[in-house]
Amino acid sequence: MSSILRFDVFGHAVAVRRIDNQWIAYHQEQDGKLRRAHGILIPPATAELDLPRYLADLCHEWARADRHEVRRLDW
Repeated sequence: MSSILRFDVFGHAVAVRRIDNQWIAYHQEQDGKLRRAHGILIPPATAELDLPRYLADLCHEWARADRHEVRRLDW
C-alpha cells in the first residue's frame, strides 16, 4: 500500500494517498482516523509536488486570516 501524505489545508487535516494511479483524499479526524473526502477530487495527472497548490486552489473557501496557507506535514 502507498504511503500517506499529510497536509494542513487552512487548518484542516487532509491526507492523500496514491492508489492505482489515482489520488484519494481523506479528512483526518482528531483521533487519527481517516474519513474519505469525497469532495476533494484530485486529477490523476497532478504531480506530488503540485498537491499543496492544488489543495489550496480547491479548498480556498476554508482560508481565514489566521489560517491562510497549505503546508505539507510529513516532509
